[in-house]
Amino acid sequence: MSRSQDPHSSRSFSLFGNPFRMKSHKGSHKGSLTSPQLLAVLQGFEATLVERLRKLMPKSKDEILSLSWMTSAMSSLCESHNDIRTLTADLELPVSVWDDKWVDVYFDISTKLLDICNAFSSELSRLNQGNLPLKCALHILEPASSKSFSRACSLLDDWRRHINTKNPRIEKCSTILDGLVGSLDLPKVKNSAKGKVLMQAMYGVKVETVFVCSVFSAAFSGTSKKLLDLDVPDMHSWAPAFKTLQNLVNSEIRVRFSSGKFSVLNELEAVNTVVQELYPSIQGGVNTEGKVEQESHLKTVEELGAAAEELSQGMDLLAKGVDGFFQAVLTSRDTLLSSLRFDKTVNDRVVGGRNIGQQVVY
Repeated sequence: MSRSQDPHSSRSFSLFGNPFRMKSHKGSHKGSLTSPQLLAVLQGFEATLVERLRKLMPKSKDEILSLSWMTSAMSSLCESHNDIRTLTADLELPVSVWDDKWVDVYFDISTKLLDICNAFSSELSRLNQGNLPLKCALHILEPASSKSFSRACSLLDDWRRHINTKNPRIEKCSTILDGLVGSLDLPKVKNSAKGKVLMQAMYGVKVETVFVCSVFSAAFSGTSKKLLDLDVPDMHSWAPAFKTLQNLVNSEIRVRFSSGKFSVLNELEAVNTVVQELYPSIQGGVNTEGKVEQESHLKTVEELGAAAEELSQGMDLLAKGVDGFFQAVLTSRDTLLSSLRFDKTVNDRVVGGRNIGQQVVY
């Protein structure tokens, strides 16, 4: 699934031009937030983001690109996006103060994220389909019969070919991610302290989102060229945690690609390792009369079965995680749409009330 890549072929993006940073007063980039309550809200949000990023820090490099780590990353994105929706409601920021251009860009971003989720779901479904030849091979290998070895070899070949097949939808993710990087610099909300808080919070969540999606895209596509290196301003309280996480994860992924492994995904590589161990023996023919050979063969088959089961369960959980993120993005999008409709209805009533000399209270 993977192949060796030039470690210097990654894409680096500087995000120092983000328009959401607030002009410094007395050394603080949040000085323009005149309300202590609003400043406390922003600090609380960013503190939570820092904790999420730290939780994604693997205890060892071996955890990177395990399906459990990837599931945790998706869960983190869900929580961050849900927090943005909650923050928007808590701020009670009227949609009427949002610039039309910003709303258009927001919907474009959410559409891109939904497309990425669909691509990831498509790839996980495709990988799951590879379980069929693997399970068939395991079924016929359990009794050590030389008559079944040829068929088992063919099935294992089918599995490897299927896993190495490229998914066109994943190949398009790189272009979508480049578009998301460009949209990190959103137009400003009209002069509003609450709007600045929301933009500052959204900036951090978008950076986390692009990073995680970049890692997934690289892992699924089999090339480190899909990795993005995001350079965020140090003024953000979550920047150190993010940079540490990004450097560790991206560096390890590049090392794995340069080693020429079958896959950078831990569980897929584990299955392939056992397949490589098993394949020569069944291709050459196991001595089914020898007790030692039979026991060794059955032990390897059991190891393959365990690795295949771990892969299957891990992909199922990750698929649910991706679906959860899809729903989080969709819910946030629907919430904004509902707010826009409500705001338009209220404005229409106000205009109508004024036209007929009535006073409308809302």
